[in-house]
Amino acid sequence: MTTLADLLKRRIATTGPITLADYMSEALLHPEHGYYTTRDPLGATGDFVTSPEISQMFGEMIGLCLAQAWMDQGRPNGVLAELGPGRGTLMQDILRATKGVAGFHDALDLHLVEASPVLRAAQSARLPNPTFHADVSTLPDAPLFLVANEFFDALPVRQFQRDGTGWRERMVGLDGDTLTMGLSAAAPLALLEHRLADTKDGDIVEVCPALPAIMGQIGERIGTHGGAALIIDYGDWRSQGDTLQALRGHQPVDPLHAPGTADLTTHVDFEVITQSAAPARFTRITPQGVFLERLGITQRAQSLAQSMSGDALESHIAAHRRLTHPSEMGDLFKVVGIYPDAHTPPAGLEP
Repeated sequence: MTTLADLLKRRIATTGPITLADYMSEALLHPEHGYYTTRDPLGATGDFVTSPEISQMFGEMIGLCLAQAWMDQGRPNGVLAELGPGRGTLMQDILRATKGVAGFHDALDLHLVEASPVLRAAQSARLPNPTFHADVSTLPDAPLFLVANEFFDALPVRQFQRDGTGWRERMVGLDGDTLTMGLSAAAPLALLEHRLADTKDGDIVEVCPALPAIMGQIGERIGTHGGAALIIDYGDWRSQGDTLQALRGHQPVDPLHAPGTADLTTHVDFEVITQSAAPARFTRITPQGVFLERLGITQRAQSLAQSMSGDALESHIAAHRRLTHPSEMGDLFKVVGIYPDAHTPPAGLEP
């Protein structure tokens, strides 16, 4: 059987090395062999676990945050949306937590941005009549209340290595019959002119080509029509270093080995996210643990714990710690809020 590795090797042998972004795009979204197009990657039997799969409390906090933003903006009719909704677990918890918020469900139509047919099927089974989109460009022009949890980390990136006043792009090529990383010739790059001040020879900077346009469309809708967006992911203010990683069966593996069979991610550049959100405003980045604590996750955890004992209670305590503790996901994951001018930031993200 022809594998994605075979196809990529033939392509490279014919036309030359490809960018890391091209490699990631094929590995994740190839229509026949792509990682996301062929499987459900989540959970204990998959390759990784996201915050919504760890505990219902995560989705409950997100739902109440978005509902508060909706009320603060006068309860408009509009859109409740999620980018990359996985199995639909997060949105399911959001809807359950907000069903008691008068008018919230009636005012907002459910829209999901999802490329994977496998995951679309899982989402349809859990969620009430979602409208699917291949990308954000077709979301309605209306007040937009949106969450993106671990969405941007899976977007393909290009990597550039500093060389004097120029940059060499890291490319995927061939060493015999093996996929390998190499470097292009050094050349000045206007895109990274501003990074000459904070990098030195050999430093690597990652650039996500799709990110500015996606955030620009989200910011345009929120800035023009109202709404709020919560962007939750791992990364930091500015890209620095090689952060590409691959996971298979919850274990790190070589990103170039068996493309299409492992999840590929990189750290998110929150500086680019915020700079691309105009005309909407943005909050400073806040650690996930701080954000969830401000929203009351510990009080919710204590309430749920009252009806638990034994292994269930131990698992519940561990889930709360995993989501919030600085040594686990609490500091690794960051949150930034996008909101309209003349309105307050989303709850939990106040200055």
